[in-house]
Amino acid sequence: MKITNINSPDGPSASGGYSQGCLAEKPNRILYISGQIPVDADGAVPKAFDDQARLAWKNIEHQLVAAGMGLENIVKHTTYLCSREHRAANSRIRQEVLGDNAPALTVIVAEIYDEAWLLEIEAVAIA
Repeated sequence: MKITNINSPDGPSASGGYSQGCLAEKPNRILYISGQIPVDADGAVPKAFDDQARLAWKNIEHQLVAAGMGLENIVKHTTYLCSREHRAANSRIRQEVLGDNAPALTVIVAEIYDEAWLLEIEAVAIA
């Protein structure tokens, strides 16, 4: 399988470690990961945004590993933030977690299901 990042010169440039699109040629498996929340296996929710974001990404990684995949298999993810004030931290942590992988992304500011959660992240991965 081949993944090609798509960033047309005719559209706005993608800045901040993501691509406008990801072309997956001949994927064998597709994993749709439900919105992962900042809750650990014991039900604890960290207070700080950075800790919540890292935990949500860790929960995504748990689902990927269970499917025999890794973070490099993500081609699209959507992050729901409770407030615009978390934009910069969200971007920084996403880039730390994903490294050179620059999947397509959407960030939405919305009310989150539980008031203790500051974000929720869903993802699509292919192998």
